[in-house]
Formats: sequence, structure tokens, C-alpha cells
Amino acid sequence: MKPVVFCDFDGTITAEETFVAMMKRFAPEVSGEIIPKLYTREITLREGVRQILESIDAAAYPEIVEFSRTKSIRPGLVELLDFLDRRGVPFVVVSGGIRIMVETVLGELTERVEAIYAVDVEAGESNLRVHSDFEGGTELMAKVRVMELYEGDEKIAIGDSVTDLNLAIAAPVVFARDRLAAYLDERQKSYIPWGDFFDVRDRLAQMWNNAELSENGKEW
Repeated sequence: MKPVVFCDFDGTITAEETFVAMMKRFAPEVSGEIIPKLYTREITLREGVRQILESIDAAAYPEIVEFSRTKSIRPGLVELLDFLDRRGVPFVVVSGGIRIMVETVLGELTERVEAIYAVDVEAGESNLRVHSDFEGGTELMAKVRVMELYEGDEKIAIGDSVTDLNLAIAAPVVFARDRLAAYLDERQKSYIPWGDFFDVRDRLAQMWNNAELSENGKEW
């Protein structure tokens, strides 16, 4: 068995918080009330994100797709995928945001990831309706449940914010930045800081090369 990489989307793959920006644009009043409470964990992701999404007019769905097309990907993702491909290591996207946004931003790169786990929305009669196959506990997307679907010698999480906290606590190896790093500092959970995906690639190369050397040159 080989390592498996689990990567958040919003603010991690994207260079900015795309999903949060979408909620603020299409549900400004509800987002203004709820998002600060999500960050302070006064309200659960399961409750808060659903409430925001289901307050959005169904007619806005096409605009949400177009809004996603303008968002840029954090540098180094293609190079990280190239590196993982050479190693035969799966790259799994696990997002607390909505699937259509993930697929729109990734574009052709969608074909290069092992799988995408995200929240699905559809246009109801008046507002958006939310569905998640991995809803549970405090999360609309229970990322640890997704991680448990995969066998691997080493499970690696990459994230940036509150939606990644449970995954980061459960994963043996964590790359954390921004709010996620602060949450992990509070819990005294070790992590590897990172700025872009070149940093992740280079650190993984170092870790795995050292592991191979310690096993007399044998690969996994």
C-alpha cells in the first residue's frame, strides 16, 4: 500500500476562498451573520453552511458557475500532481464546498485526481437544495469518513481552514496554513506549514526519499 493525499479545495487548491466568497456574494446577509460564527465554532458547519446555501435563490445557480470560472488555482498544483503520478500516489479532493464549483475551477485537472468528494446542490422550486453523501456529526462533509474509505501506509491532509480541522486532527501527516494552522496550534497538533504546492511537493519528496534510504533503497 502507498500513501494517499487528501486535499481541501476552497482556499487550498484555489488561491483565495472561492466558496466563502460565493456565499458572501449570493447570500450576503445570511453569510454576514453565520460565517463569523463558523470560524469561532459557535455554530456547526453542518448547520451553518446548509443554512447559507439553502437561502440562495435557485435562479442564481448559473451565476454561481460563472463566478467560479474566474478563480485561480494556487501555484504548483500541476507539478504536485505530476510528482504524485510518477509515484503512483492518489490525490483525493475533499471539499466542504459545492461540487460544481470544484469541477469548474479544476477544469481539465478533474481528470487527474483520484476522486472528488463535495456537497451537491440543485435548484429547487425557489432556493438551492443541498445534498451530501457524507453528512454527519458537525459537518456537512465529514472528511474523516472519506479518508477512512482509503487504505494506505500514510494518509496526508492538506488544508487551510475550519472545514479541514477534523481531517487534520485524524491524519498522521498534515500540511496546514492560515486558519487551520492556528486551530492546530491551539490543539498542539503538529503540522507542516506551506505556502504553495511546490512546498508540498518538495517536502513530500524529501520525506519519501529519506524513508526509502532508511529502508536500504527499497520503495514502498
